[in-house]
Amino acid sequence: HVQLVESGGGSVQAGGSLRLSCEASSYPYCMGWFRQAPGKEREGVAHIYMRGGMIYIGDPVLGRFTIYQDSAKNTVYLQMNNLEPEDTAMYYCAARDCGSPAGRIRAATGGWSRAHEYENWGQGTQVTVS
Repeated sequence: HVQLVESGGGSVQAGGSLRLSCEASSYPYCMGWFRQAPGKEREGVAHIYMRGGMIYIGDPVLGRFTIYQDSAKNTVYLQMNNLEPEDTAMYYCAARDCGSPAGRIRAATGGWSRAHEYENWGQGTQVTVS
């Protein structure tokens, strides 16, 4: 079981930037960022295969957000630029095991973008864009 701690949320004006951090208690292999606005389902924002370095960005944030890692710190970041009011949500990081041979193949060829596919979750950090 991997413990995850997010930080970096806050309130910004439209067009601004924020960087979210997610520190894992152990090497997480595959991590993702999700968000959930009130009354909406949790949606995938971006995910990363840490061993292979592959990143995947969701269509709603493509070109504005990116995900990257500092593997020495077991930390994944979500850099959010040109924020829009529609980005307002609680943001969660998640981790899942992808160390099996099949998992590594999938991680390198698309990974997992759905919330139910992740086993470990952080407590969430609020992002508000006005």
